[in-house]
Amino acid sequence: MQNKENEYVKRTQKDYTLAFKLQVVSEIERGELSCRGATNKYGIQGRATITNWLRKYGKFDWLNQTPSNMPKSPEQRILELEQKVKLLEKQKKFLEKQIETADKKAIIFDMMI
Repeated sequence: MQNKENEYVKRTQKDYTLAFKLQVVSEIERGELSCRGATNKYGIQGRATITNWLRKYGKFDWLNQTPSNMPKSPEQRILELEQKVKLLEKQKKFLEKQIETADKKAIIFDMMI
């Protein structure tokens, strides 16, 4: 017979409902629990699980997070500005197409009158 201490306990993957995930995220964001506190309270197997929930369902903008005390390097600033230029070019093309379509509709409407 083997001793229980020597037995391997297999960790199983748990599926959590969306409502449960949102409840945990809400409690953490309100400051009622820490990530570690939530893992202990609800028996969640890892802090990475909760971190993923916070990124996915939380109100904090993880994509635009920049440390306020660290200035951006010139390379980072250039990349950021290039991305903004691309976005503005796309918006400009879209608006130009809308103007062109509106002009065509106006011409057709004028011809009908």
